[in-house]
Amino acid sequence: MTNSQHLARQTAVQALYQYSLRGQQPSEIEDSFIFNKKLSGKYKQFFFRLIRGIAPHTEDIDRLFDQHLDRAKEQLDLVTLAVLRIGAFELAHQPGTPMKVIINESIDLAKEFGAEQGYKYINGVLDKVAKEVRGNQQA
Repeated sequence: MTNSQHLARQTAVQALYQYSLRGQQPSEIEDSFIFNKKLSGKYKQFFFRLIRGIAPHTEDIDRLFDQHLDRAKEQLDLVTLAVLRIGAFELAHQPGTPMKVIINESIDLAKEFGAEQGYKYINGVLDKVAKEVRGNQQA
């Protein structure tokens, strides 16, 4: 993991939070996040891939983890939802990124932005998604 890739994920959590809160389209919020976080090059492209791959397809992404939740998705706070969407999206659509990296990054994001023990919940849900999406692939 590089710090810049982590920064791209952090920025994606914030952008997806704003997307969920205000209902803005990715194109409406991307520029301000790119400018404020000084993302460039392949990390900017990674951020775009996350936002453009998740925001318009939240229903499809949410289906990857819905059955693994212990409550209605609407009861999740928006940070938890953003982190789950990023993790589930990466597990399903970033096969070159190891499962362990995706789950650890999601845990780190939850610790940074979420509720105090929220990372444990995210770890449990994404572990189930990983097994479903990637089968017995080694972390």
